Amino acid sequence: MAKAVCLNGCRRPGGAAGGPAARRRRTADGGGRGPEEKSSRLSAALFGEDCEISHDQLYELLKYAALGKRHNAAQPSWCRISHQSHLAGVVVIVLHEMSQLHFYKFYLQFKHLRKVFRHRFILTPSTNFFTSLYGEGANLKPQNTAQGLTSTGSECIPKNSDLQCDPIIQKYGIKPQGLTSYILSLEEQRKNDYPIKGSPGCKGYIYTECDQQRTDSSPLFGLDCEMCLTAKGNEVTRVSLVDAQGQCLLDELVKPESRVMNYLTRFSGVTKKMLLPVKTRLSDIQTRLKEILPHDAVLVGHSLNADLQALEMIHPSVIDTSLLFARNEGRRFKLKFLAKAVLGKEIQCEQKLGHDPAEDARAALELAQFFIEQGPAKVAELNLEMLLTTEKLAEDSQNKAALQPQGCRDQKQLNEPPHLSKPCFLDCLQVTGQKPVLLGRQGLDSSGLCQSNLSTSNKQILQRALEDVPLSTFSIIQFSLGPEYIASHLLALCEQVRSKLADMLTIYAGPFEEGFCLHSVKKEFGRCGPIQSLTVVTETYKPYVCIQYEVLEAAQLAVESLNGAEVAGSCIKVQRPVTAAMLDCDDLIKELELDVENEGVIYVAGLKKSLTERDLQEEFSQLKDLETLFLPKDLQSGKHRNCCFLKFQESQSAADALEVINGWTVKGRKLRSRNALASGHLWRWIWQMNHSNGKQGGHILYEKMEQLSDSEQDLRKKVKKLDHHIKKLYRSLQNNTLCVVLFPGVNRHGAQPGLGLMAVKDDGGRSAH
Repeated sequence: MAKAVCLNGCRRPGGAAGGPAARRRRTADGGGRGPEEKSSRLSAALFGEDCEISHDQLYELLKYAALGKRHNAAQPSWCRISHQSHLAGVVVIVLHEMSQLHFYKFYLQFKHLRKVFRHRFILTPSTNFFTSLYGEGANLKPQNTAQGLTSTGSECIPKNSDLQCDPIIQKYGIKPQGLTSYILSLEEQRKNDYPIKGSPGCKGYIYTECDQQRTDSSPLFGLDCEMCLTAKGNEVTRVSLVDAQGQCLLDELVKPESRVMNYLTRFSGVTKKMLLPVKTRLSDIQTRLKEILPHDAVLVGHSLNADLQALEMIHPSVIDTSLLFARNEGRRFKLKFLAKAVLGKEIQCEQKLGHDPAEDARAALELAQFFIEQGPAKVAELNLEMLLTTEKLAEDSQNKAALQPQGCRDQKQLNEPPHLSKPCFLDCLQVTGQKPVLLGRQGLDSSGLCQSNLSTSNKQILQRALEDVPLSTFSIIQFSLGPEYIASHLLALCEQVRSKLADMLTIYAGPFEEGFCLHSVKKEFGRCGPIQSLTVVTETYKPYVCIQYEVLEAAQLAVESLNGAEVAGSCIKVQRPVTAAMLDCDDLIKELELDVENEGVIYVAGLKKSLTERDLQEEFSQLKDLETLFLPKDLQSGKHRNCCFLKFQESQSAADALEVINGWTVKGRKLRSRNALASGHLWRWIWQMNHSNGKQGGHILYEKMEQLSDSEQDLRKKVKKLDHHIKKLYRSLQNNTLCVVLFPGVNRHGAQPGLGLMAVKDDGGRSAH
């Protein structure tokens, strides 16, 4: 299948002031989004071939949505989340043992899902579905509740009593304070070996002369230096200064006064070759710093005392992030760890030669800004000590594995099941003070998160979710139709859907006169879209033609445009087969056209097969707000069909394009067009269903279809109720919550692909996109 072609051309990461926890607090009282707040939005290129998503890609999305840029989480390449730090939370709804087949079999019953969730993708079935969602090694302890539900919360979140014992809380209290509260006192500076004016050890040091009284509005500057070892001791070789916006004001190499004994290149990144042409001396840097710094400047750095000693400068107001993020018994966290755990930034990477002082200065500055804005309680809730322990255990485990003899590792791998390389990000949430919640029917989950108790109902799960989800940053809610409706009926369900799709793709045209020109009929109906088969019906008084198309839009376009038309010398009637299953066909077509996924998308047929994507891009470039062009190809031959889909940024632009394109001539061919019915993932799935055959014996399948027919009315009611549960849960979510609904797919009883639907809830209860 062809790829869709696109035609149109500083905020701190998760954990900052607009992060999920802060966002949740602001909306806990039910209030909406304030005018100054930004909306989180999804933008995903789920069109054409790009509509199939792997479990690794889904894991990547959920991890980034939950953690921001912390813990190696990165913005997914296939789906962009704008303003992730403003997400109020992430809710994943799993419909146990249901697949894309169930969604379209009961499409009319899933009224809420099809009207709200714009972004959809095909999902390959997985044997370890929950592990594929959030990673391996979850250390979550399930707890039975009075309702018989599994509700898993954090065991590692510091309680209020624990917070009181935290060294940060003991020193600074719980409430946020202004920056002046975190400036080191003269006694603290003396205790931590800072150069102090008038001190005997600071003779000859340069004073910055920044004597103006500091306020909570005083400007912050990040400072960091790299040193080398000389005959004199540590001397500066590079200096960086950044302002409160992270802009670099100074980044200079410095020639040491004494002979260099060791350039410390591994840490400084400075080499002998780099310093050879340098003329700048320490006195020049001292002068520059005095000129740049305003009289009320506050310097920020990590173990800033060493930098000021090397600079031989005295500054009265400093914030030291190694002391600000205090550990037990006065120990200090490394800057690299704090940047990753608090800011979600990777600094001092091993791939780089030495440290980048501008990067380190910026990291220290942002750490101080985070502490000031969020307050001591928020920092204590991050549980950095626990997070550091977790990282060290993981490193020790990797080191032990690397030191094992190869033979032992090979034998161990033979004796153990293969492990995923994806770490469980739910553990990361727990150690950073957040509460993942897992709710579901008992006995349905093989991941160890649920214990057996088959009495739990979807209604009880919903009630518990309405209570627990608003208090959580990440939730997984599992609903089910019940095992009695799933496994035994899958094959019969598949055959029902395949049969109905075949009928919807088929039209009958006639009557024609004896000896009519079949080529003329094929040519006229071929202008509506790709034809899979064409046969002449001779059982009737006059001949008719049965045409089966490859796309739904083609069949519908033939019914709409050729019914009553004169074709091959006859005035004909065009209709679909009349069967019990097709009685609701018109309703289904209407709802597909109104589906939120098809907003702004039109179908165009009658194209010459010799036209390329580039030809079509040039031809349609004059259409206003055209965003994407998708040229479907045969999944077997790879040749493109005589149709395409056009996606517009606005629905009105799509409506305007419809008027222009109908009757438009391209390379001698008149085009036909209509609103899309199956433009995204559904196009591919219909093609696969239409080209596959049932694998089970006819008598067995007939027996199962009889059983399904007996229970289908009840099944429809249950699906409708399930859709209502999801609607009620979705409406209860706070604005700016990412909601993902997953039909996991089925591996047994005939594999069926899964389906994913996602949206960010906005003020109107619809999806933000």
